[in-house]
Amino acid sequence: MLAELAPRAALLHTEPLTGGVSATVTALEVLQGGQRQKWVLRQYGVRDLATKPRVAAQEFALLERLYAAGLPVPKPLAYTAGALLTEFLNGQNGTQTPPDPIQMAQFLARLHAVEAASVGLPALSSPPTNTIPDESLSESNIRATLSAFSEPIAPSVMLHGDFWAGNTLWDGGQLSGVIDWEDAALGPALADLSNGRLELLFFAGEAAMHALTAEYRRLTAANFSALPYWDLRAALRLCGRLHTWGLPELQEGQMREQHAWFVKQACSAL
Repeated sequence: MLAELAPRAALLHTEPLTGGVSATVTALEVLQGGQRQKWVLRQYGVRDLATKPRVAAQEFALLERLYAAGLPVPKPLAYTAGALLTEFLNGQNGTQTPPDPIQMAQFLARLHAVEAASVGLPALSSPPTNTIPDESLSESNIRATLSAFSEPIAPSVMLHGDFWAGNTLWDGGQLSGVIDWEDAALGPALADLSNGRLELLFFAGEAAMHALTAEYRRLTAANFSALPYWDLRAALRLCGRLHTWGLPELQEGQMREQHAWFVKQACSAL
């Protein structure tokens, strides 16, 4: 694969990177032009390639746009049909070191201001319907509440699509990178914010969730009256999935309690 993407590079060392679910991610140490360099090879899974055969080209074009705009994302180097090669970013994953909600909000505000017309991103899709509703996470109640309201009209912006601490990198307390862009889409800005809110509630607590929200509100002109709707859409994404993540029993139980609180506050606000 490397020979196809970078024929002049000599491979010195490889190291699998953890955290990828839909793709196999490997750190590569190479020698090119007489210099040692560190790259990341992302090889997309069968599911992504079946539903998004152009995912590598799309992610490459997206990262080119974001990198040129000065956002902390991996610099794209090359791609082929099933793989993407980028530069390596230093930093600890946001699930291993406390993420800063203020910097996360600032990143989202910058991302949502980037012009995305020519990147060719798909429209944000609705969470898939489970054959058997996940009542352990109140799926039927969430869907019934959402069905009583029309989707709020809002401008479409560039969305990360899976914005959470696990897709951030931190170096010396600074946000050094946002990774894993295969779910990027065009849609309402609050879709990203709500996903980030719920995930920060899980991994950093309610105060961090509110800090993210307040900073994003300060920086943007988003219509926050629609936030409860997108909170429920974010909560719906976990239905039928949470039990498959293999989390420790205590952690999963706590996340279920937090999810129930998140759903309740959104329903009350609607």
